[in-house]
Amino acid sequence: MSNLDNAAATEVKTFEGQRTRWTAVRKSLRKNWDLYVLVAPVIVYFIVFDYYPMYGVQIAFKNFIATKGIWGSDWAGFVHFERFFNSYYFWRLIKNTLGISLYSLVVGFPVPLILALMINEVGNRTFKRFVQTVTYAPHFLSTVVMVGLILIFLDPRNGMVNLIIRFFGGQPISFMIEPEWFKTIYVFSGIWQNMGWSSIIYLAALAGIDPTLHEAARVDGASRLQRIWHINLPGIMPTVVILLILNTGHLMGVGFEKIYLMQNDLNKESSDVISTYVYQSGIVGAQYSFSAAVGLFNSVVNFILLVSVNYIARRLNETSLW
Repeated sequence: MSNLDNAAATEVKTFEGQRTRWTAVRKSLRKNWDLYVLVAPVIVYFIVFDYYPMYGVQIAFKNFIATKGIWGSDWAGFVHFERFFNSYYFWRLIKNTLGISLYSLVVGFPVPLILALMINEVGNRTFKRFVQTVTYAPHFLSTVVMVGLILIFLDPRNGMVNLIIRFFGGQPISFMIEPEWFKTIYVFSGIWQNMGWSSIIYLAALAGIDPTLHEAARVDGASRLQRIWHINLPGIMPTVVILLILNTGHLMGVGFEKIYLMQNDLNKESSDVISTYVYQSGIVGAQYSFSAAVGLFNSVVNFILLVSVNYIARRLNETSLW
């Protein structure tokens, strides 16, 4: 058979394979049309609000002028990235962003897990529901209300915390204007607000553990702590790994609203992070291309961290997002 005949045969096989795949797709659409209709709004949402806006990322590589539009603005290459890397604020922003994120991850990540393990061991249903309600409730407070409570409790004159310090003979502390206190206040207030809500996933995972494992462990004389360590923790470890990967993927994505509301000129040395810098330079300063470059750098770093941690988790214990 000649080369021409081989090419023709290959082309025929490729066409038949494509036709077979399209036939399978059409059959699936006819058979499961209701499921596709159900998921369609979600797909449209992500396309409109997540993927389509990526078109505007190119302004990070341009000298964007609103009157000229995105296409009409001149290309600038990596000028804005170089400006950010060489700026006075670069290392301070990186240090504060990573410092707050790592602090939140190291201190805050185990708390919902420990809370879920403790709630799971409570036998009294009434008390269990009460604890769950009390720990879930702060999650529904708005960021503005949360920061308002922080300011009230930490007020140097009439705040509850300083009243207690004064009662024991100490001197009042101006927590909100001293930079060294900012990260601790931000992290622990976030833990208090979200630990109950974050524990729901762990409680759901614990509910899926086979109760016969605990019964067998009791027969063998295992204590409660031994059952938690050897049954509960291994049973929910895949969930723990997945949540750790997701949290690590947001390591550079410190939230804007809460930090901005807690920020002032006196604590800015510790509170200035990439998200607030993007707001100040992009919205307030109208430096759209520069702020887009900073935001793109932040997103790329988060993406690299997510992929790296996912790869490491897959190699270590075969649990990963993909």
